[in-house]
Amino acid sequence: MLLLKIEIIFMYTITELKQKYSKKKKDIDKKLDEFREIFKESDKRVFEELAFCLCTPQSKATASWSAILSLKKNNLLYKGNFNQIKPFLNTVRFNETKAKRIVLARSIFMKNGKILIKNKISSLKNSKLMREWLIENINGFGPKESSHFLRNIGFGNNLTILDVHILRNLKKYGVIEEIPSSMTHKKYYEIEEKMKKFSKKIKIPLDALDLLFWSEQTGIIFK
Repeated sequence: MLLLKIEIIFMYTITELKQKYSKKKKDIDKKLDEFREIFKESDKRVFEELAFCLCTPQSKATASWSAILSLKKNNLLYKGNFNQIKPFLNTVRFNETKAKRIVLARSIFMKNGKILIKNKISSLKNSKLMREWLIENINGFGPKESSHFLRNIGFGNNLTILDVHILRNLKKYGVIEEIPSSMTHKKYYEIEEKMKKFSKKIKIPLDALDLLFWSEQTGIIFK
């Protein structure tokens, strides 16, 4: 009897989740289309997203993006040094470390005075290989940040961004029992597979489910 009640509650919550998705589907699809268009833009535009994702750990996404826009407006994102960039990151945590990481990441893609990032990304065969390369080569990028960046440039349909907002929802809907106290790469990929199976079961695309969960926690569909 108890198991039946639990199953009924689970079915109700899933139905509720699908209803929420139905209401937000148009806005979610629009945002995902915007992400896919970004890779068609300039290398500088793609680098903006990489720099943004370097800023987001333990910081608000909106504050991180505002900082990137300020750097861009002041013509510092593409050529500013550490001392010039650092003050513009005062709204994000660990601004000194993140300023260093932006400068270091930029140097990796800088060729003859130009940022050339798109060729490197597109030379890798699929999103998982892209993620592996980013983790190995971009200081400050783990699975979450790499997945976030790739989603934001249109390569995230098979990746998950397991931040605290997503993990809370995965626990809420019974996908995981507990939120891990620490996230190893192995644990990240294990939870990612569980979220993929859940996405397939409820028939909500993985990248759409991510934005749905994020909006449930924050109230906005952002990036």
